[in-house]
Amino acid sequence: MHRRTFLTGLSASAAVAPGALWALNENGATKLINSLVKDINKVIASGKAETAMFREFERIFKRYSDTSYIAAYALGVDARRASSAQKKAFSKAFQVYISRKYGKRFREFIGGSLEVKSVKQVKKWYEVSTIARLQGQSPFEVTFLVSDRSGKDLFFNMYIEGVNLLLTERTEIGAILDRSKGDIDAMIAELQRQS
Repeated sequence: MHRRTFLTGLSASAAVAPGALWALNENGATKLINSLVKDINKVIASGKAETAMFREFERIFKRYSDTSYIAAYALGVDARRASSAQKKAFSKAFQVYISRKYGKRFREFIGGSLEVKSVKQVKKWYEVSTIARLQGQSPFEVTFLVSDRSGKDLFFNMYIEGVNLLLTERTEIGAILDRSKGDIDAMIAELQRQS
């Protein structure tokens, strides 16, 4: 297993939603991460078929992340020329795409753990540093950025050994758009084929 690939997957489940803090605190940020990992492990240990696991991971993503925000970020400046219908279709396709893309990696988490080491406020969000321990790998740091801008405590970004989740996904969507010669509908169709 490649630890960066796995943790990028974990970050996708966590991704998104920067913002103002009106209720979130250090305890809430820590609790959210622990709850996310617990839910992922519960699905992994369930022994369900892969398709059933994907459905469960989609549910987890909806619970812990603002997929509308991460989809909008991934689309970037191209959102300006997209119609409302295209934005809605993209957001829906992106949610399924992201859950399938990274959900496949979650079973690799069996026997692993994330341990919260520190939590600190940075501007209008919290930065939660964790130590990841996976079987056969040396421990390494993963940083979650947590906010409650949407009115809920959610992840909006993650850094894995310096790799920025949001920028990674924006690059990926940009590449698909390039292959589609800038055609947003064709890009959405490509996402749907990958889902």
